[in-house]
Amino acid sequence: MTDLPDEPLLERDLDADPIRQVARWVDDATAAGLLEPTAMTLATVDEEGRPQARTVLLRGIDGRGFRFFTNYGSRKSRAIGGNPDVALVLLWKELGRQVKVMGRAERLPRAESEAYFASRPRGHRVAAWASRQSEPAPSREALDEAFRAADERFAGGEVPLPDHWGGFLVVPQTIEVWRQGRNRMHDRFRYTRAGDGWSLQRIWP
Repeated sequence: MTDLPDEPLLERDLDADPIRQVARWVDDATAAGLLEPTAMTLATVDEEGRPQARTVLLRGIDGRGFRFFTNYGSRKSRAIGGNPDVALVLLWKELGRQVKVMGRAERLPRAESEAYFASRPRGHRVAAWASRQSEPAPSREALDEAFRAADERFAGGEVPLPDHWGGFLVVPQTIEVWRQGRNRMHDRFRYTRAGDGWSLQRIWP
């Protein structure tokens, strides 16, 4: 159970830059030993206006925004191609903290995807070649055979980045941070992009 804080979260406690604030909370969750502290929900809207959500892993934060990587043929990638407006949610229940990001997703340059891909375990790189993400699979055996075939294809050599795989950068327009409070009077703040900087406002929980 989350230990509720004795003192409220105040504006002066937050970084003026929300991306740095989120990075700090990610570091706190990692230091606390939480399971998958970089797991986040990615929400998209498909070509028929239907929302979809799934969990992806946050693989980088910098001044531009938030990065994740995936198969470019996946349903989420196709949705982003039709409508780049997305939302992200990171929840650390054990710490009583949540972050919501609303922004636009854009593909990362291939060089950035190559650098990240090279850092992945070999089996994960092979799987990127084997998987036809989001397409119907006839059986578990078909998955295993596709992996074996890809593994044999690159036996004894490097596994390069496939053209159908890479990263996205979510460029935020608004970021909300939430911390659990007593009697459900939580502390909630909204950052809104304003020119080259950010405005910050407390909002009702």
